[in-house]
Amino acid sequence: MVNSLAPIHDFLSRDRIAVVGVSSNTHEFSRSLFRALARQGYDVIPVHPGIEELDGRPCFARMEDIQPPAEAALLLTAPPVTDQVVEECAAAGITRIWIFRVSARAIDYCRSRGIEVIAGECPYMFFEHAGLVHRCHGWIRKIAGSYPR
Repeated sequence: MVNSLAPIHDFLSRDRIAVVGVSSNTHEFSRSLFRALARQGYDVIPVHPGIEELDGRPCFARMEDIQPPAEAALLLTAPPVTDQVVEECAAAGITRIWIFRVSARAIDYCRSRGIEVIAGECPYMFFEHAGLVHRCHGWIRKIAGSYPR
């Protein structure tokens, strides 16, 4: 979890965001989050080996394949994959990474290389026009004292 809203606002101020691990299954969380980012106006770039196109957008197998490069990366991958993907992000020059499923190794790797990392937070909670469920989630976290300040 993040203590400050500053890195979250900084991440969400980027226009071009790679979404790594987005599923081709339209009912999966990663796909709904991908679509929500697109509805919010982001230039989202799907990254998933084996998928060529997603919602009319070319899908890339690796971070290094993305041209022009992304400004940030949202990782929706399992921790063992995340550990590898953060290295690909660093090699591609990505300096802002949001890790949905926490990996201590990936977080340590990012911090040791000066990469701004957000870990364990649900991006939906921080959207300007979040749905009721996500606003309630944020409200509960604020009451519990675990919402970033």
